[in-house]
Amino acid sequence: MTSPFTLAACAEMLWPERPMEWRLRRLTEMGFECGIWNWANHDLAMLERSGATFSSMTGYLRGRLADDEGANELLATATQSIEVGKRLNVARLNLHGTGLGEGGLPVTPCEKVTGTMWFKALDTLNRIADLAERHNVTFMIENLNLPVDHPGVPFARIEDTLALVSSLNHSRLRLNLDLYHVQIGEGNLIEWCRRCLAFIGEIQVADVPGRKEPGTGEINYPAIARALKLMGYRGPVCMEAFASGKAEDALADFRSAFAV
Repeated sequence: MTSPFTLAACAEMLWPERPMEWRLRRLTEMGFECGIWNWANHDLAMLERSGATFSSMTGYLRGRLADDEGANELLATATQSIEVGKRLNVARLNLHGTGLGEGGLPVTPCEKVTGTMWFKALDTLNRIADLAERHNVTFMIENLNLPVDHPGVPFARIEDTLALVSSLNHSRLRLNLDLYHVQIGEGNLIEWCRRCLAFIGEIQVADVPGRKEPGTGEINYPAIARALKLMGYRGPVCMEAFASGKAEDALADFRSAFAV
């Protein structure tokens, strides 16, 4: 069976012993699009000559959604990321509620999101959407989990990112629906896929626990794939996961889970 979705994989998490250019070329040979994180950590000429088709990358270097200084920094570094994204033909640029540092922890932790912060975040994302419209690019905001990987990140829950994106309802601002994070934070994955469907730019997957490929944990990804197909979703699905063994085997299991 073939997949009705465009399949991608995060090159940052596979073959860690290999150079990035090798990883990108190998994923391309295997028929996958490629995801990367912070573009500033890589040589841009290398990324270009890899021949990869980039599904997504981080769309900012620094900044925050919910305060003036952070918003201005976010817009400035998002503008830089747009230029890099155009150079690499990246399909989608990814955002979070605040910058992520070592181990995925927030650069500026937040214990409580206030009403004022919500209004500011909406204003910042509206500016991002206008910027994206001018440059003909697409930004996404990614949900994260708070209990395990990203404590202290504001607007991390899927209900928060959906509320922000649906309130603005702009075609240049979409959701990066990460089902690994939804499972840890909220559960009820198929229903969240249904609720988010109109606003999804990309879906990211990994199993729970362990953040490894589909089939290694508790999530029934073949059932989710069938549900997505029935809903009419035909967009990208990216495996953002570590391999439990050989990366090639992990990618084969991922492809099999989404062949419906």
